[in-house]
Amino acid sequence: MAVSWNDSERVLIVGGGPAGMATAMFLAMRGVPVTLFEKAFAPFDDPRAATYHPPSLELLEDSGVTAELVAAGIMSHLWQVRDRRQGVVAEFDLRVLAADTPFPCRLHLEQHKLVAMMEKRVAASASVDLRRGVVVEAITHDESSVAVHVVNACGTRETVHGRWVIGADGGRSVVRGSQQIGFNGFSWQEHFLVVTTTFDFAQLGFATSSYSMDPSQWVATFKVPGDGSGVWRCLFPVRGGEWAEEGSVFQVAAEQLEAFVPEARGARILHTNLYSVHQRVATTFRKDRVFLVGDAAHVNNPLGGMGLNFGLHDAANLAETLAAVWHGTLPESTLDRYDRQRRTVAERHLQRLTIAAKQLLEIRDPELREARKNDLRGIASDPARAREYLLDTSMIAGMREAATIA
Repeated sequence: MAVSWNDSERVLIVGGGPAGMATAMFLAMRGVPVTLFEKAFAPFDDPRAATYHPPSLELLEDSGVTAELVAAGIMSHLWQVRDRRQGVVAEFDLRVLAADTPFPCRLHLEQHKLVAMMEKRVAASASVDLRRGVVVEAITHDESSVAVHVVNACGTRETVHGRWVIGADGGRSVVRGSQQIGFNGFSWQEHFLVVTTTFDFAQLGFATSSYSMDPSQWVATFKVPGDGSGVWRCLFPVRGGEWAEEGSVFQVAAEQLEAFVPEARGARILHTNLYSVHQRVATTFRKDRVFLVGDAAHVNNPLGGMGLNFGLHDAANLAETLAAVWHGTLPESTLDRYDRQRRTVAERHLQRLTIAAKQLLEIRDPELREARKNDLRGIASDPARAREYLLDTSMIAGMREAATIA
């Protein structure tokens, strides 16, 4: 029997990236009607996030997405901290978390492939109205409803009403801006350069996820499936003079790659991406009938691969509570808990861990750098200490803390 509902009871989602599509999928799984607006006609396939931590794989399991991720991705139990000149400093084995999670690993798969997996499920749901090629211009709301003002590719304007709206529209969120919600934090001085190459770092002893310390030019490397044969991504910090000339990014990428690993000289470079990096958290994740998830709520540097995962955790948390309120099993006041839980761990865990990861790689003081290396070696060699460290860096500790916040 078909399910019917009043359109004014719909949840409206702005943004069809990972956090928005996940929220739509989680809500649809709970029988909540959703309208999702996304300005792009298809998922972006340029190099973006590609790492999935244990809590994300757990949250996506019931949908069937985790099984697809495992089948298509690269699963890694090991990751390394290295010295750019001296090699491996410490290697961490995620299997020490076997009693804590059914997925004691990192899984690598490009973000756009995850979005496509979730969109397939969203599009198949009778409760979801998926609208691509639609730009959201404004959001208004009163005590009982919200209104999203949109324009489609033909230039036609429309106002869509619903019960709540969820902003999943990125760091420059129109939803967040429409509610005058602050976005506190800072921007890093350097840009980050992502280089995708066919050069195989595994032949030099690199784990599929590695972080190379250096006081002047650290590097992060990890392997993703690509077209199925596997490619490597390298992340370099670059400053203005290294890329300012138009058309010079590929040249800088080749120079950076060769300077890092001389064996990669002449290696094929498939793609480059240069972007600015910020560390910011919204001053609230809820304002009346408006919620924020993903990059609309928080942005951070990509070291550790946490931003995408944190957005998925936002989506699961909000969808669970919102569905219970929508079905009448919890009072609407319960929705405030979403802000308390997710904003708290965004500040205490997401920002702390990603800032610390960058600071670790670029330590300039030689004595401090050696002391930190010795500490990492000690952690990696002690199963009890390694477990505590990996609970934190694998985002399990943050999830557990969020669950304790009433």
